[in-house]
Amino acid sequence: MAKGDVLKLPRNKILSTALPIGAKIFLWAVVFMTVTAFAADTSLPPNSNQNNKIHITADRLIADSETKNVEFIGNVRVTQGTSVITADRVRIFYHQISGNKTGGLDGENSIEKIIANGNIKIRFKNILAVSEQAVYILDTKVLVLTGPDSKISSKGNSVTGEKITLNRANERITVEGGNQKRVEAILYPGEKGIQ
Repeated sequence: MAKGDVLKLPRNKILSTALPIGAKIFLWAVVFMTVTAFAADTSLPPNSNQNNKIHITADRLIADSETKNVEFIGNVRVTQGTSVITADRVRIFYHQISGNKTGGLDGENSIEKIIANGNIKIRFKNILAVSEQAVYILDTKVLVLTGPDSKISSKGNSVTGEKITLNRANERITVEGGNQKRVEAILYPGEKGIQ
């Protein structure tokens, strides 16, 4: 395969089983960094490190303590350290830690699930993930990017599909094509990879 060649894979195939070892290493690094950027480690004590704080800005905020979710709407920007997530909407679902009666999202609650919708861009280090919807479930450590042309790229290398499932627990990535479009990977063999 020459530099810049496009690798097209059969529709709905598991990408990790069809690529050479160099490409797998690239994808595992992308999996780890994407999931890390998308969801913070909520087990850290508050104020343990300024880089662990999550800063969210949006045009509007709706908090519902009864259904235990907070939704940020319009030009949403989530930052943690140098990682940045932008989207049209981000909804965070949480559960109360026993003994907490205050409700709301604070240090006494634990995040269960994060759902982002519309024009999603997840940036960290030299990696960019783009999607129309992203769902991250903290307990299972699974991030699912969906939408036409969902893509993860770094230094020219990229993988595109209609659904990209990143599982941190078992270190598996699955990329699926849609009815009209197949999975596509563009890889530059021999490069140093993600730095």
